[in-house]
Amino acid sequence: MARASTTSDAFNAVAEPRRREILTYLAGVERPVGEIVAALGLEQPSVSKHLRVLRDVGLVRMRCQGRQKLYRTNAEAIRPLHEWTATFERYWQHQLHHVKARAEAMARGVAADPHTSDPNLKEKA
Repeated sequence: MARASTTSDAFNAVAEPRRREILTYLAGVERPVGEIVAALGLEQPSVSKHLRVLRDVGLVRMRCQGRQKLYRTNAEAIRPLHEWTATFERYWQHQLHHVKARAEAMARGVAADPHTSDPNLKEKA
């Protein structure tokens, strides 16, 4: 099966770890290419290539200021990624509540029932 183009959509674009690093670095702050290169320790041509992919799928925006190209994230284009991952938020919230219940039970000297996913607890024998 042929591999999907990394420029086809936001999901394919963020499949590349370096692009996720760039997006994280740009989160909330507009930065020039040279600063991204220096901060992430990547070669300039590599950063430019990744920025081009991110720009092509709309995850980042670019503006020129003199000879500098400044990049920033595009929150609206990132929204579908966020909405998709939110699908799994209930699972993680459930897991966090379960961990919290166990930790609180341990602090009280109570053991959780290992045979049920129900966070109801039973006293130690």
